[in-house]
Amino acid sequence: MGQTVFDLALDAHGGLIDRIVATFERDRTGREDLRQEVALALWRAAPSWREDCSLRTFVARVAHNVCVSHVRRVTREPKHAELDVALPAESERPDEAALRADMGRRLARAVADLPPALRDVAVLMLEGFSPREIADTLGVAEGAVATRATRAKAALRAMMEPT
Repeated sequence: MGQTVFDLALDAHGGLIDRIVATFERDRTGREDLRQEVALALWRAAPSWREDCSLRTFVARVAHNVCVSHVRRVTREPKHAELDVALPAESERPDEAALRADMGRRLARAVADLPPALRDVAVLMLEGFSPREIADTLGVAEGAVATRATRAKAALRAMMEPT
């Protein structure tokens, strides 16, 4: 008799089960798993149905109880998230940090190898000084700063090119 009640419950009230499950679980695969849990619970509970309520009410009660238990279990579990490879990291990756540090060391060596007039302009440019501020600091004309900056950039580019 239990199997007959079970078959009847699934056949007649499968849509009801699906709608109840959908209100508790948004993920499609989660809904499928939860529906299987409801079906198992109905199979176990079918022999206890005493017809004191309609089969529809019985199915809804079992489905609701299973779904509530599911929600309680899920809220107690630690949150898991799939890691997306494209997800930007909060901090720099170790390989990127190493490359950046190496580039900084190479740039510092290249700046140190520049002739003094170009080196002074390059250092101040790297510190974020404007051409006017560089001219005031070095006591030269702004035009001279522009010329030296162009020459310093070209020299640094040549020195920094991979060999």
